[in-house]
Amino acid sequence: MSFNKSRGVGIGGGGGDELVLRGSVSKKWTFLLCLGSFCIGLLFTNRMWTMPEPKEIIRRSTLELDKMNLVTGDCAPESIGDAKDIPGEVPRTQDVIQTLDKTISNLEMELASAKATQESMLSVAPASESTGKRKYFMVVGINTAFSSRKRRDSVRATWMPQGEKRRKMEEEKGIIIRFVIGHSATSGGILDRAIDAEDRKHGDFMRLDHVEGYLELAAKTKAYFIAAVSMWDAEYYIKVDDDVHVNIATLGNTLARHRSKPRVYVGCMKSGPVLAQKGVRYHEPEYWKFGEWGNKYFRHATGQLYAISKDLASYIALNQHVLHKYANEDVSLGAWFIGLDVEHVDDRRLCCGTPPDCEWKAQAGNVCVASFDWSCSGICKSADRIKEVHQRCGESENAIWNAKF
Repeated sequence: MSFNKSRGVGIGGGGGDELVLRGSVSKKWTFLLCLGSFCIGLLFTNRMWTMPEPKEIIRRSTLELDKMNLVTGDCAPESIGDAKDIPGEVPRTQDVIQTLDKTISNLEMELASAKATQESMLSVAPASESTGKRKYFMVVGINTAFSSRKRRDSVRATWMPQGEKRRKMEEEKGIIIRFVIGHSATSGGILDRAIDAEDRKHGDFMRLDHVEGYLELAAKTKAYFIAAVSMWDAEYYIKVDDDVHVNIATLGNTLARHRSKPRVYVGCMKSGPVLAQKGVRYHEPEYWKFGEWGNKYFRHATGQLYAISKDLASYIALNQHVLHKYANEDVSLGAWFIGLDVEHVDDRRLCCGTPPDCEWKAQAGNVCVASFDWSCSGICKSADRIKEVHQRCGESENAIWNAKF
């Protein structure tokens, strides 16, 4: 029994040791497995996320600081001394701005002239007025009306060359002269047919797409410049009334002196009162736009005769839809040039009086360009008197052929 007990005890003791050994082996393997997993995870993390080296961090920081210094350096003044110079720079900056404004204005006018020239070359003019690439010196448009047949005949008999002489003047001197007229309210009516017959006889009309009427003179003037620019490439465009005497050679010599000026507006400059009272001649319905009651208009050329250079005529043609028309055509023309870089030339020889005024000036060697009576805004009873004015104040018959423009 003792033997059995001891064996049983031995057997029981051996089983306990075996169980303890198995438990201890499991913990070691667990620890090793955990350690191995940690090492593998550490290796994997190092490959996916590489920590920047200290030198690289320093280099990036330096680059960012340099960028910030460049930005702040451009915005901030360099020194206190430079800041003191800022007031001195203001006048120079204003001069630069004014120069830039003038340059832009010049470029805009040159662009307008170039566009108008291109449009005139592309437009289809009547066969009798086709000019191609021919350049002319000046175009003289004589404003006339349906009822002014006697005035037109008196002009043809005095200062306006006729027939072969007119064609020769166009070819040799580059001067175009035409009577300017639109059409009646009933287009194709008796008034229009009368003008058509007169034109077939003399061939000296310029017909406008415009309805005639005294209150529409501003619109007619604008239509004239638009049509003239499209038909003839000239240096100057002139508007004159049919009751004014003109010395063509003297007019040409006068304008030739201003050839170096790109935008010139020549005439007898005036600044008359703005007439707000209704019912009076030259009443201005939009008088309130010119300031207080009793104010005067800005300087503009009187409407009997004025001349503008090609750039200004092209400007009118290109901006025709936005140019405002006032009651008086001479005021309207002057208003269109307000704000532009235009030289106003006030030449009193363009508004001489009838004899003895123009006669005395001619005898003194100062021949007038144009003569009329201020009281009538033209030569009073011009159809009857313009011949006398021409005899006493007109230039010689050969003056136009001897002139060199």
